[in-house]
Parts: sequence; C-alpha cells; structure tokens
Amino acid sequence: MIRLGPGGTPHGVKGTKNSMAHLEKIGLNAMEVQFVRGVRMKDSTAIAIGKEAEKHGIHLSVHAPYYINLNSEDEDTIEKSKERILNSARKAHLMGAEVIVVHAGYYGDLNSKETTANIGEGVVECGEIITDEGLEVKIGLEQMGRVKSWGTLDEIEKVIKKTDVAVPVIDFAHYHARYGGTLKTKDDFEYLLKKYEGIQKGSLHSHYSSIEYNETGERKHLNLEDQEPDFKLLAPILLERDYDITIICETPELDRDSLRMKNILKDHTP
Repeated sequence: MIRLGPGGTPHGVKGTKNSMAHLEKIGLNAMEVQFVRGVRMKDSTAIAIGKEAEKHGIHLSVHAPYYINLNSEDEDTIEKSKERILNSARKAHLMGAEVIVVHAGYYGDLNSKETTANIGEGVVECGEIITDEGLEVKIGLEQMGRVKSWGTLDEIEKVIKKTDVAVPVIDFAHYHARYGGTLKTKDDFEYLLKKYEGIQKGSLHSHYSSIEYNETGERKHLNLEDQEPDFKLLAPILLERDYDITIICETPELDRDSLRMKNILKDHTP
C-alpha cells in the first residue's frame, strides 16, 4: 500500500484532530503531526487524535522538534535533545503513530565518523528508554539536505545497526539538494531505493517535495509543479515495490500536492 498525506494540518482545517475526517473525505490516508516548535500537546489530546485517525483510516507519524542536536558540545543541549525525542515518542505512542522523524544533529567541528558515534550513542540511549517504557514507536532518522547537517544514508545505516528502534527516513528532496540535484532520471531514483532496501527491510517512511538548493544544500521547499525533482519519474518505481510506503508531502501545498501525487500514481498504474 502507498499512503499519502501532508506534513501538518491541511489547508482550511483548524486543528490536528479535525484533520482526520477532512483527509478521509478528500481521499488521503496519512498525516505527519508536527511538533517542530516543541512538544506541547496534552496526553488527552494525543489520545483523541489517535482515535480520530483510527476512525477515519489515517496513518499517523510525528515530526520531532527541530531543536535537536545529539552532537552538541553542550551536554545540556544533548540532554534536552534526548528529552524532546522521548516526549515526541510518548505522544506518538498515545496517538498510535509508528514513527517519529528526527533531525539528529550537526557536524560542528567534528568529522562524520566522530559525529556518527556521538549521535549513535544518543539514539541508542533513547531507544533503550523507549523500549523500557513500552512505547511502540520507531525513531526515524531523516536524510538531511544541508551539507553541514548529519544525515547521509551511509551515516544513518551505521546508527540503525546499533538499535532496532531506529529506522531510516528517506527525504527525496533533501537527498536531491545535498548532492547538487542528483535525482534527474528514473535510474537515479531506483539507485536510492535499492540502497535503502539494502539497509532496511519492510516498510518505507518518506518525505517528498520539490526543493531549491545551492552549493550548501537545501534552501527551501517548493511545490510539486516545480519538478525539482520530478515525482513523475519516481511514481512508476514506487508502484513496483511490494512493501508499504508512506509519502508525507512537505511542499507549501501540503494536502493539495498529496492529491496531485495520488493522481500521478493513478496515471502510472497498469
């Protein structure tokens, strides 16, 4: 199954809870709840959102706060980062969301190997607490789009080998931007998915948008119509896969571009 939905509240809808009925009505079946500015949701609200999602057949995920750096020189920043991950996981569990997407950190003055070791240590510790608390949630380590940000697929692979609580999150726009516009052909998309499949078996959680970039990587998300990269190249490749795929739309158009992706997939269905 390919699930589609927005990263955040759909256009014209007030509140996460009210989004569920709307998404079902327009024909979408996924949503990523945004905690990017902080985890401020009450437990009762998370439970209510989960019930609405189940009622309307919406597959939920969560995006943890942006203010996370497990490779900081400041130990207090690392501890607060772990707590933000754990608080996101606790709310995700109450909602029935399976994945929390995390921007894990930055290189700073360290190299990739050193940064990966530090971030891996933090992720493993969070994973142990998630397991101890009985939270049925995975830490989704997102591919990052800026060259100063930790998060290549090779780096993520090294961390997920240390804990079964962590999984890779493919962000097609970030990958495209980080490597100077690399997703130009169907073969380019095929290469990325096969590399993912060599690391992770089973379902795929992913983000999609077009993106503006320069030599430092991503600058800002763009709408699907900008075709940078072009979803029409990816659609037939996704349809060939036999595992569950969730695609969270991160364009400014959110649910509208999710529906456009759904129509593109229909056009490529045999």
